[in-house]
Amino acid sequence: MVVDEPVAEERLAAVLERSRAEVAAALRELSVEYTAQGRGFDLRLVAGGWRFYSRDTCSAAVDRFLLDGQQARLSQAALETLAVVAYRQPVSRSRVSAVRGVNCDGVMRTLVQRGLVEEAGSEPETGAILYRTTNYFLERMGLRGLDELPELAPFLPEVDDVEAESLEGTMIAEAVAAAAAQAADGSGEADRAGPDR
Repeated sequence: MVVDEPVAEERLAAVLERSRAEVAAALRELSVEYTAQGRGFDLRLVAGGWRFYSRDTCSAAVDRFLLDGQQARLSQAALETLAVVAYRQPVSRSRVSAVRGVNCDGVMRTLVQRGLVEEAGSEPETGAILYRTTNYFLERMGLRGLDELPELAPFLPEVDDVEAESLEGTMIAEAVAAAAAQAADGSGEADRAGPDR
């Protein structure tokens, strides 16, 4: 209850002077017990450590108490930039900008300030600063690791293809148009597939 980020089993075992296996088993048992009892809090394994969270059924009341009507959500640009970093990390700002088709310097600064993205060294060829997601990102997303990121949609073009194509959104627009045309052909509405121009 006193930590601001998940705590690893090894750290808890060292503090308690118990074996890691014993601590891990106790944590899992407590988590199951809290869920079975329907407590207002939950003990979760996230981002490589354990932490208490408000149970989902209580989150609305907790949000009202803490936020009092104020909610700082990420903009669409920030979400898109964060997604590029998450799937391509480590990645430079210029590559993120190339994928999105717009300059993302300000958005990257915001993500760094919010603790969702951090510097991860520099690119040997250009010296550009590389960025990666943080443990806080994993925690906020409810992920144990990056391997739990959802798969990208199979009909989207490869990121390298989009980067190679320097025209903003051309390939994505073509993919969307092709998918819309295919859907329209499959439903017998090919003549009404696109908006009137």
